[in-house]
Amino acid sequence: MPEPRKFRLVVFDWDGTLMDTTAAITHAIRQSADDLGLPVPSRERAAHVIGLGMLEALAYAVPELVRERIPEYLERYRVHYFSRDATLAPFDGVIDMLERLAASDAWVAVATGKSRAGLDRALEQTGWSRYFVTTRTADEGAPKPDPWMLRDICEELGVSPGSAVMIGDTTHDLDMAGAAKAAAVGVTYGAHPREELASRSPLALVDDAIELSTLLLARV
Repeated sequence: MPEPRKFRLVVFDWDGTLMDTTAAITHAIRQSADDLGLPVPSRERAAHVIGLGMLEALAYAVPELVRERIPEYLERYRVHYFSRDATLAPFDGVIDMLERLAASDAWVAVATGKSRAGLDRALEQTGWSRYFVTTRTADEGAPKPDPWMLRDICEELGVSPGSAVMIGDTTHDLDMAGAAKAAAVGVTYGAHPREELASRSPLALVDDAIELSTLLLARV
């Protein structure tokens, strides 16, 4: 029986994969539209854009939002998202998983739809910078599902995409991995439903971070 594929690099999405932020993001997207008197997207439509770059997300979730009002919308978004700061927490098992990966020989990184300012704020709040050798955000280059973030991380670290695995809760994450020729694992507890993730034929689908940790530690 062949050995399972081994990975030198593990790249995580942030929202909906490491941190339980899907409800807060969805609420902020919908409430901000309401504040501006725009049609409020359904929860499903708002959740679908999590992980995309800002302009791509707004074009899909709030298509009636004109460019001139984007700064006003983003101001309201920050108010609503930050109002839920106290409720944001990592998924059960994530901290233990990151600790164990940090003790392994694998490199661990982040590729997120957040802005650099947003990710830096989240890293400071969690104290998780020590777990990651490098990070990429949507405003530093082409956002998901473009493969730029993954390819740039691999290039920085001198790792072949074939030796990397992307972990995410959306089809945007899995599509990015596919475009970069990296492996992908979908987590079913985030923004996109299992059937959508399964349609991308990832290496695996996992239902919680404990299962994810077991899978990754067997393959790094």
